[in-house]
Amino acid sequence: MKIYTKTGDQGKTSLIGGTRVEKHHIRIEAYGTVDELNSYIGLIADLVEEKDQCLNILREIQDRLFTIGSSLASDPEKSRMKIPDLHDSDIALLEKEMDRMNEQLPMLKSFVLAGGNAVNSHSHIARCVCRRAERLATALQQQEWVEPKVLIYLNRLSDYLFMIARYSSFVRNTPEISWKPRL
Repeated sequence: MKIYTKTGDQGKTSLIGGTRVEKHHIRIEAYGTVDELNSYIGLIADLVEEKDQCLNILREIQDRLFTIGSSLASDPEKSRMKIPDLHDSDIALLEKEMDRMNEQLPMLKSFVLAGGNAVNSHSHIARCVCRRAERLATALQQQEWVEPKVLIYLNRLSDYLFMIARYSSFVRNTPEISWKPRL
């Protein structure tokens, strides 16, 4: 089987369910951004230590992002295909992990800048991509049905990625870079 189909050569692609849409359709932008985010999560997972508790969570997040991508790639009117779904426990896991990390971190006293170590920097990039995915999913929701847990998960995930950035600095003993506004 060849990887290329030539069916997208005219700027259209198919959703799960068969509906053809323009490749710049907001639904395609939304799940394409989730795919980009998933790639960044893979990079972060490659950078964390094997013994780090975050590694297993990051791999689980990648699985959930495929679930979200499947949901966003489905035509809500036509898809009869059974796709995986998100659970409240997926959101609770992110919250539990954020609480676990936050208990060990010093209180945040200012805005922080990305940097200090590779996990921190890449986590901040992933956080920004996650926020973009969330914005696109909420814009899509204004036009078509979007699974509500998708929006909640993306919102929590961006917070989780912020915590990973902070936590990576803490466990690597690299100081966070405080923003010092020029006044």
